[in-house]
Amino acid sequence: MRTDPAAELFARLAEPFTGEALFDRLDGVVYFVKNERAEYVLVNRTLVERCGASDKSELIGRTAEDLFPAPLGRTYREQDEALIRSGEAISGQLELHLYPGGRTGWCLTNKLPLRDRGGQVVGLVGSSQDLRPPAEAEDGYDDVARAVQFARDRLEERPSVEAMAEVAGLSAYQLDRRIRRLFGLTPGQLLLKLRIDAAAEQLRHTDRPAAQVALSCGYSDQSAFSRQFRRTIGLTPLEYREAYRPGG
Repeated sequence: MRTDPAAELFARLAEPFTGEALFDRLDGVVYFVKNERAEYVLVNRTLVERCGASDKSELIGRTAEDLFPAPLGRTYREQDEALIRSGEAISGQLELHLYPGGRTGWCLTNKLPLRDRGGQVVGLVGSSQDLRPPAEAEDGYDDVARAVQFARDRLEERPSVEAMAEVAGLSAYQLDRRIRRLFGLTPGQLLLKLRIDAAAEQLRHTDRPAAQVALSCGYSDQSAFSRQFRRTIGLTPLEYREAYRPGG
């Protein structure tokens, strides 16, 4: 009977392989493992730094709600608990993370359920990859810059990828490849990022009602905007305005 090479190798290891040492050496990647109570049991150095802590032990046994400001921490914990209940993975979810000191950063988050031998979910493993900014040294991407500016100037009209490609003088496939290379995102994810960025800017620096902000960013109704904003940032538009408006 043929043996499983991976199982055979892991059975010989002195300690269980968790990937912790590997992820400690990767810049711009948050890595964590949580138990069935959504408590951290393993983290990498990047997550420790993002939480403003000095040692991993300060995170172990705590939930996201313990570590991140309200109501953001509660939203993260609820997301973890929903995954543990359903067993449904989160794949390539674009999120705007808020860090200590008010700094923000876009990332792509993945979370997978961990199951015991009986198939029950007993925890989760996850990572968040920082999105790299477009490389300033990249040449020959003026066409993409035109497409992005076109979309940014017309968010209220819900610009399509096809319209962006036409402005760039590229096929939709060519634009997709170039945007992925420059931003690490699909065109659809980039459009979402532009809309959420624009909405967050208005919420921080204007008194416009959320309904007007929604319309200006291409959302046909406020409820759809609020759901997308909360899914992406972890806060409702009004919670975000209250928490991150200068002088608020």
